[in-house]
Amino acid sequence: MSEEKAAPQSAVVIKKYANRRLYNTSTSTYVTLDDLSVMVKAGTDFLVYDAKTGEDITRSVLTQIIFEEENKGTNLLPINFLRQLIRFYGDSMQAFVPGFLEFSLQNLGKEQEKFRAQMMEAWGTDPFKAMQDHAQRNMVMFSEAMKVFNPFAAAMGGAVPGAPAPGKPQSPEASSKDDLQALKEQLAQMQQKIDKLASK
Repeated sequence: MSEEKAAPQSAVVIKKYANRRLYNTSTSTYVTLDDLSVMVKAGTDFLVYDAKTGEDITRSVLTQIIFEEENKGTNLLPINFLRQLIRFYGDSMQAFVPGFLEFSLQNLGKEQEKFRAQMMEAWGTDPFKAMQDHAQRNMVMFSEAMKVFNPFAAAMGGAVPGAPAPGKPQSPEASSKDDLQALKEQLAQMQQKIDKLASK
């Protein structure tokens, strides 16, 4: 009995012809990899068979869909993950990898809605925009903090509070006190700015 005849009745049968065209036998229409991707996302189970030999080529077609998605710029698979995956081919652990990955992704799918709900609760209706705004505020606070330690901050932002007037000589002791006072004032100003940003 061929693999095609052994296919589950609930699964849609897709035939792939020599010209690489894919034929959906349930709708009697030709489909593309994008169409199959939509079917996967919709939860429609399908099997792909070579029209000539009847061989089950579902795995290679699904892999091709992932390849096409990655080429579009939808980079879901990190480079280090791909390298590690390649290392497992031929390794003694190879037999355990498919089951582990399937189990991990099934658990991720179960937790997906819970994670989305938590994100909505923590960040509002648009969690990614909220996270972006939060990151921008952090960058502003970081920039303000760095100005204190930037030796060119005074030259770029005007005179430093407490600095001596140009052309007015000072003793080393007075200069040290003025520097310390200027630093205190800068820290106080930075703290005020941080407090103001944090309250937004």
